[in-house]
Amino acid sequence: MSYIGRFAPSPSGPLHTGSLITALASWLDARRHNGRWLLRIEDIDPPREIDGASEQIIDSLQRHGLTWDGMVAFQSKRSHHYEDALQYLRDKGLLYACSCTRRQLRRIADETTTHAYPGVCRKLQLPEENSALRFRIGCGLVTFCDEAAGTMSENVPATVGDFIVRRRGPFYAYQLAVVVDDALQGISHVVRGSDLLDNTARQILLQRALEYPALRYLHLPLVLQTDGRKLSKQTGAAALDNNNALKNLLFAWSFLGQQATEDQPGSITEFLEFAVANWQRERLPALQKPGSNRL
Repeated sequence: MSYIGRFAPSPSGPLHTGSLITALASWLDARRHNGRWLLRIEDIDPPREIDGASEQIIDSLQRHGLTWDGMVAFQSKRSHHYEDALQYLRDKGLLYACSCTRRQLRRIADETTTHAYPGVCRKLQLPEENSALRFRIGCGLVTFCDEAAGTMSENVPATVGDFIVRRRGPFYAYQLAVVVDDALQGISHVVRGSDLLDNTARQILLQRALEYPALRYLHLPLVLQTDGRKLSKQTGAAALDNNNALKNLLFAWSFLGQQATEDQPGSITEFLEFAVANWQRERLPALQKPGSNRL
């Protein structure tokens, strides 16, 4: 199978250390396997997006030498693909409209002590207008192999329940858009942060329903702040200093547990050539327990 990887940031802010680590790992894994590496901007959540963030992300990647193949894909320009996928699921009887509000769902969760959607609207046949669309799960036990975490299993009906694929607005849900884009772009390998590990079973269910090829996954340890929270744009992570790109790359390389360079690289190009030649998945640190990998 030919290798096609991708980096798919959301434009909710500039790249930070954690996102650079993910970008570097996915870029190296693709280049080490003589594969292609695509860049996709996941800009389908306007309330969370920041003006100019897409341009900042693109500039930071270029300044760090992480060049991509082909054109940059923007999810905001791919709505017709998501509509086609929804229609396919609709024709198979796998979608239904849901009018539940977040307040209602919080109350149900408090009463039942479960966060899985209990199927309130499953049999109501509500109109789709002004409603969310949920994916109707049948047998939802999913087992898959992660390159880092090993064999994983999740009973999606018990942990999540029927999940949303299109929100009110309408806004396309992440789960749908990422599955459709990965398939249509020919992605074969997904390298991403372990905060997305619990999304994988849902995405596999959608892949199967849409009759898309299976993917291979590698989830990376996260950089945590001193308070234990993931380093992210939402928690105020500082933007990368593009003027210290080589230093940033060396930190990311070290965090990923890779072989130290014998001498200080003289340039970004020199470092990346070394990194591609010496990239080893086997050296990646184990997915962290609470309290590890903190800044």
